[in-house]
Amino acid sequence: MIPARHRLLPALVLLLLACVPAQAQVRIKDIADVEGVRTNQLVGYGLVVGLAGTGDKLDSAVFTKQSLIGMLERLGVNTRDQEAKLSTKNVAAVMVTADLPAFARTGSRMDVTVSALGDASNLTGGTLLVTPLLAADGEVYAVAQGALATGAIAARGAAGSVTKGVPTSARMSNGATVEREVGFQLASRPKLRLGLRNPDLLTAHRMAEAIDRALGAGVAKATDPRTVALDLTGRDVVDALTRIESLRVEPDNAAIVVIDEASGTIVMGSNVRVSTVAIAQGNLTIRVTESADVSQPGPLSGGATVATPRTNIQVDDGSGHKMGVLNGNVTLRDLVASLNALGVGPRDMISILQSIKAAGALQADLEVR
Repeated sequence: MIPARHRLLPALVLLLLACVPAQAQVRIKDIADVEGVRTNQLVGYGLVVGLAGTGDKLDSAVFTKQSLIGMLERLGVNTRDQEAKLSTKNVAAVMVTADLPAFARTGSRMDVTVSALGDASNLTGGTLLVTPLLAADGEVYAVAQGALATGAIAARGAAGSVTKGVPTSARMSNGATVEREVGFQLASRPKLRLGLRNPDLLTAHRMAEAIDRALGAGVAKATDPRTVALDLTGRDVVDALTRIESLRVEPDNAAIVVIDEASGTIVMGSNVRVSTVAIAQGNLTIRVTESADVSQPGPLSGGATVATPRTNIQVDDGSGHKMGVLNGNVTLRDLVASLNALGVGPRDMISILQSIKAAGALQADLEVR
């Protein structure tokens, strides 16, 4: 009979293995793109009708007036003689933008975004008329038309107004129909390239090794920090790419500290290291408070009530803050813990990181936005 402690040993080993953190591996499809498989930007100019008096003012938006007259003439309505009397406020000129998905076929639908071009105040409830969408080559690849949905709320009264969201920008789900396809035959291209979204030579090398282990030696080769070349000659290209996309690799991240001074946001990578450095943080703050004391004379004294000013001055020289020493090659967690122990806020931490970088003790790139 096996002793109880021996029966518990395998379960204890499995529990310890479960507690070991797994490597941060991600799929290749999440960090790289196949060359040529991309979206294409489309843009068009159109008219939105049916607005509740929130459209463009035709006297100031000349392009809206000319577009309206041209549209009516194409529909057989002559308004040239009455051009000066056109004063509708239910029409708005808009720009229509969309992203044509990769491998979009003729007749498929896609989303579009509609944005006011003139002085229209609200596009809610409007309907976009037929609008051709052009690419950079000047060809029409889709046509958009339909009802708009802004998702915004706008209310105005005599003494105030409330606006939630952006009423001059709307989105149309499946609002455009693809009329022209982008010619790209993926299955007939045995030689392709994978482009890393975050260029890194070590990550590209790891990707090439993982692909070679899965498909055979010589299939993949890292040519630069952003590109991994694939040679799929004699293979089913689509099947090979399906297997490649599901492979997992551990990406390597550069040591970088990103600072957004406008919002006080600091983001540091896990590979950030700091050499031995001493940090002292303290600010001189002078607070002046003015108040008034009322001097009330006694009864029948004949005196007058007077206000006596009183000034209270407080000085905080940061004497309670001490100097801290960070030992060499500390990690990101040690750096944050040390700065928090000094009572440093985000704004002061930005200045400290900039000073550490200037002293040559921050072993990372410092990017200030």
